[in-house]
Amino acid sequence: MLKTKVAVLLATGLIAGCVDAQNTVETTIRKNIEPRLGGARIDSIKETPYSGMYELRVGGDILYTDKKAEYLFIGQVYDAKTSKNLTRERIDNLNKIKFSDLPLSLAMKQVKGDGKRVIAVFEDPNCGYCKRLRQTTLKDLDNVTVYTFMYNILSPDSVEKSKNIWCAPNRMQAWDDWMINGKVPPAAPAGCETPNEKVLELGHKLNVQGTPAIFFTDGTRIPGAVDLPTLETKLQSLK
Repeated sequence: MLKTKVAVLLATGLIAGCVDAQNTVETTIRKNIEPRLGGARIDSIKETPYSGMYELRVGGDILYTDKKAEYLFIGQVYDAKTSKNLTRERIDNLNKIKFSDLPLSLAMKQVKGDGKRVIAVFEDPNCGYCKRLRQTTLKDLDNVTVYTFMYNILSPDSVEKSKNIWCAPNRMQAWDDWMINGKVPPAAPAGCETPNEKVLELGHKLNVQGTPAIFFTDGTRIPGAVDLPTLETKLQSLK
């Protein structure tokens, strides 16, 4: 009986010691690293199997440091045997969303062909890369349903353009006229309400840091103006 009590006490002390040690490491990392991040905060700290390095999640980014937080590593970690980008894989997993939870009523809907494949795209009307995506990729993509969230992060003029497009008789046509052909949308009628603020809140919640950003039904995303073969390959992988 005594041995059992001692074993329990020792186990409890060991666990407490491990927790205290972990808390000490996290405290040290936050104290030494956060002041170097220009006001950003560390969302989580996780020990990695990479030679004693610790993963720091800061917004949508991952940084690395040592146990004593004497060094800060900014870059990608690759598996030397397989060449797999472990950092990219980790970021993709952290940034996964539940596609069915997207409030699609806040987006413009475009159905091409049978519309069976589905994507959601966050775009700013003043984003050059978004225009390139429309002009060279989405324009030729077929058999897809595209939900477009107008995510106004570049300038006050983006808000005004998005309002005019949302309030147009044919929103999707007005969007393509502007993004593909450079045709300025007419001014919105008085009293027309838009989802601009809700989309902005949604983008922040999903950690959309730039445009364009493409979301897929498996919850993953691709940032940037990808070409048509890359997008087709991704969509085919979801079947």
